[in-house]
Amino acid sequence: MLNKKSLKLERRKNRIRAKISGTAEKPRLNVHRSLTNIFAQLIDDVAGKTLVSVHSKKIKPGEAKEYKGKTALAYLVGKEIATQAKAKGITKIVFDRAGNKYHGRIAALAEGARENGLIF
Repeated sequence: MLNKKSLKLERRKNRIRAKISGTAEKPRLNVHRSLTNIFAQLIDDVAGKTLVSVHSKKIKPGEAKEYKGKTALAYLVGKEIATQAKAKGITKIVFDRAGNKYHGRIAALAEGARENGLIF
């Protein structure tokens, strides 16, 4: 049995996913946020394949503007996903926040991706 908070998150996620979809030319940037880590992947929904993925465990802490802690790590994940996407020739994406608010770590990841050249 899911609690009320999880049910609301699941409903928001389904509502968002009904409106957006990724293609090979414009993949979907899906963000999963846990308590300690953040995971981002570019998905081609037409083919059902993950094109690029980055996990915060594999990112070494570095310079992250004015961010600190987990938010700084999210910013660096955004920069890394953008770098890997550009290497594969991807510049335009669709952002999927997976039911989370566009705030804090989610916004930091998006800002890092934008600064490294991804267009939402």
